[in-house]
Amino acid sequence: MTYPIARIINLIPTCSQRLWSMTETEAEQRLVASDPDAVLKIDGSFALVARDGERVMLARSLDRPMRYFLAKDTDGPMLIVAERIDEIAAEIARRGWAGQFHPSYTRMVPAHHVTTLQLVGCPDPNPIHTRFFDPPRNVLPKDLDVIGRYYLEAVYTELRRWLAVQDRSVPIGVPFSGGIDSGAVLLCLYKLLLNEGLSPARLKAFTLSIDGAGDDARQAREFLERTKLEILGETIDLPSSEVDPLRAIAVIEDYKPLDVECAAVNLALLAGIRRRYPEWRLLVDGDGGDENLKDYPIEENNELTIRSVVNNRMLYQEGWGVDSIKHSLTYSGGYSRACVRGYACAREHGFAAFSPYTRPSVIAVAEAIPFAELTEGSTERLYALKGEIVARGVAAVLGIEMPVFPKRRFQHGSLSASAVSRLFSENEARYRRHFQTLHATVA
Repeated sequence: MTYPIARIINLIPTCSQRLWSMTETEAEQRLVASDPDAVLKIDGSFALVARDGERVMLARSLDRPMRYFLAKDTDGPMLIVAERIDEIAAEIARRGWAGQFHPSYTRMVPAHHVTTLQLVGCPDPNPIHTRFFDPPRNVLPKDLDVIGRYYLEAVYTELRRWLAVQDRSVPIGVPFSGGIDSGAVLLCLYKLLLNEGLSPARLKAFTLSIDGAGDDARQAREFLERTKLEILGETIDLPSSEVDPLRAIAVIEDYKPLDVECAAVNLALLAGIRRRYPEWRLLVDGDGGDENLKDYPIEENNELTIRSVVNNRMLYQEGWGVDSIKHSLTYSGGYSRACVRGYACAREHGFAAFSPYTRPSVIAVAEAIPFAELTEGSTERLYALKGEIVARGVAAVLGIEMPVFPKRRFQHGSLSASAVSRLFSENEARYRRHFQTLHATVA
């Protein structure tokens, strides 16, 4: 026999929904209607649960996590929904059902899909994932000026829409390395504030330097000098003792080395900002920019080739896809998984973070780029594209010549090379073991 879900325990607070143009109830009704176009038009950052009889629908935006777990109660299955694994574990334990729980039994709602659970019983059937975002691919011309203009127009538009729903006086911080993504965000915000008749004095570029070292601080200064925005810069200088990868594992609830390392330095930066500015809330970052323009070293991942990178739909945003053997049910894939490194760290220190690069309209432009034609199988051409596209877009849309520096990961730019090798093991097995100890008492 099968039984409908008896109860839904939604642990995601309403105050965490950052919807721009509708209420949470109105957004949930769009899930019930099962209209992908209507769901795609839900603006802002969201993690939604809706019920319609025996159907339960779950959906989230790309920039935040959403997890669920089915527990067995005497009255039937109980669905627990939360942002974090440890929140689910605590709720299960509170109800005396710790023996049912293991972190690997939790499920992540994949981004860009409505996940539908229906008539679950014992055993629980797999959910149905219905895609609500499927942008056309490879439809832009092979003209980098055209591509750059479209891409930056989309970034600027999303920043303007985000700014329109914020308090007009609160300060805005940009975690800033002087790299392509954070650089374009800072320049867009600066121009946007001027164009909207708002004070650019609200804006500040925060750069992390550990033990007074790292190339990001030098790069950030040069970027600001060349764009005549030195007044916006502020360096957060911290000791290496504040970079703790094991704490980062607990915060992001993941063990992938690059995400753990990025989260470790991000947590240090955000803690430094919070100590200096106790009331600061808004941050705008460049997360998702690398994924959109496929700016990752393919040779570092044995599963990838340039053909797979340029020919698979939203590979870096979604991973191999929900129907793939390689898709992780517990974690999702691509940035759909990695979004936690930004969202959880911001939440840990009381910030509300936003990145225009995670918005569907920006990703749609990226998916329209004919990467295969532009690169012709060359990784060197692929790696050069991002700087070309964004710099041309900044020039066309903002009228600014943006400096472009070689790509550098956050954790490598904020520390010296010796500190990187000392602080980070790059050992996934070690990180995984530590993650498992976090739930050893209930697993």
